[in-house]
Amino acid sequence: MPEHPSTILLFAAGLGTRMSPLTNTRPKPLVEVAGKPLLDHALAQCEGMKAVVNAHYFADQIYEHLEGTDVLVSDESDQLLETGGGLKRALPLLDSNPVFTMNTDAVWRGANPIRPLKNAWRPEKMDALLLMIPTEQAVGHTGSGDFDIDDKGRLSRGSDYVYSGVQIICTDGLAAVSENAFSMWTLWDGMLANGKMYGTVYDGQWCDVGRPDSIPIAETMLAGNNNV
Repeated sequence: MPEHPSTILLFAAGLGTRMSPLTNTRPKPLVEVAGKPLLDHALAQCEGMKAVVNAHYFADQIYEHLEGTDVLVSDESDQLLETGGGLKRALPLLDSNPVFTMNTDAVWRGANPIRPLKNAWRPEKMDALLLMIPTEQAVGHTGSGDFDIDDKGRLSRGSDYVYSGVQIICTDGLAAVSENAFSMWTLWDGMLANGKMYGTVYDGQWCDVGRPDSIPIAETMLAGNNNV
């Protein structure tokens, strides 16, 4: 198993219902923040990596946007597969185990979020490593956190930290899943039970861009205003 992966799947297939009405005519990853589509904000973090983007909703627009780039598209036009199913569908293009995955509905200010995951990845003991945001620092996020982290870095369901949408994950467990469409939790639940799911904390700024009213908040953060 490699020290850390050099391949990443960016999730861009969702319906973007929370971003309506902006998503009535385009997929959420092509909604602009600070003059640049969310997908491009995500791709900017992936320099030097093999990148795969999945597509379902307005898939033709994703294809058109990526035309002329080296980014590959995992086509889910026939069925919305959720995150776990999307990863399973993309495996032949990713050709890697483990892989990075990244959601495309957030923006970052600070260090590249890929870097702390690479630095903290320990393949001999981890099946997944998630990049976490302390709940009180999760700009634009509504609701509680997703996980707690113990003193050894292992995750459990909780509320202290928000999942940033970026992780390294081993894909071995996908072979045992018979469904086409399923959540990432199908993999995560077993990893949590085995104590092999870890988290590391991002020390920059992160903004969840899930709704139209999140866009000005994200733009204020990117402009360097800490009062967000």
